[in-house]
Amino acid sequence: MTHHHLKASGATCHWGFFDAALKPKLVIASGDTVTVDTVTGAPEVHPKQGSGFTTPPEIADVHAHAEKTLPGHILTGPIAVEGAKPGHVLEVRIEDIQLRQDWGYNVIRPLAGTLQSDFHATRLLHIPLDLNAKVGKLPWGLDLELAPFFGVMGTAPPPAWGRVTSIVPRAFGGNLDNKEMVGGATIFLPVFVEGGLFSCGDGHAAQGDGEVCVTAIETALQGRFTFILREDLAFTYPRAETPTHYLTMGMDPDLDRCAEMALRDMIVLIGEVAGLSREDAYTLCSIAADLRVTQTVNGSKGIHCMLAKKLLSPKAA
Repeated sequence: MTHHHLKASGATCHWGFFDAALKPKLVIASGDTVTVDTVTGAPEVHPKQGSGFTTPPEIADVHAHAEKTLPGHILTGPIAVEGAKPGHVLEVRIEDIQLRQDWGYNVIRPLAGTLQSDFHATRLLHIPLDLNAKVGKLPWGLDLELAPFFGVMGTAPPPAWGRVTSIVPRAFGGNLDNKEMVGGATIFLPVFVEGGLFSCGDGHAAQGDGEVCVTAIETALQGRFTFILREDLAFTYPRAETPTHYLTMGMDPDLDRCAEMALRDMIVLIGEVAGLSREDAYTLCSIAADLRVTQTVNGSKGIHCMLAKKLLSPKAA
């Protein structure tokens, strides 16, 4: 097992898209750990010189040289895992997440967000981040506790899909914006192409469920991930775990459809883990699982279903 460091640069970042044709920037073995540096935001959202804020020095190189063909997020990667083939699942353990800068930004834009007709002017906030106290200092005096996570984590899409925007979450993951994915969580991503080709970015210092104005506290993050190739798993849609909960997901423009997708997959998961019948699993979901709105702003909205692990006893072999 080897530790690697993939730094952000114009050569290691791609901007706005996922694509199965991308060449890997790093090739690793299953079980290896990778520290990944990310950056965030187009030039117009960055503080002016003399603001007193610090920014990762590679941002100018990324802005100038990262491949950009679609609107979306700046992503570092992709990382290929040796032996990963279509039909496998990539287990990505999020070992640790650290802030890389002392500010984040939040933007309100007209005709965007959950309330698209309610706000008619663009507002850009630069929010100071206290790296020691782990709080964001909001302009009305609130010190908000930070819980950093990557809004975007995904493998490459199926080759037939071509180049797809990073904005819309899909079966390969991508722009999930799931605030449960902090350090200590694990995400399971289907593999659709040789190597899997994992990329991440869209660092968030804090976010509410929904991410209703389109942006969280957007910032640059460093993540440490362990990648494990799972040939024993065969599902084709993202799942996740925290130390205490199982998570299943649904993404679709219709929130009702999202809820149905997440719930159906949780019923399957309960059967896999505990051997319960579909009827018993449906009952357990109704009395103990939580359907939560992941986000409502990414074209395809998101619902995740959460069930406490302590409620399931592993089925007998």
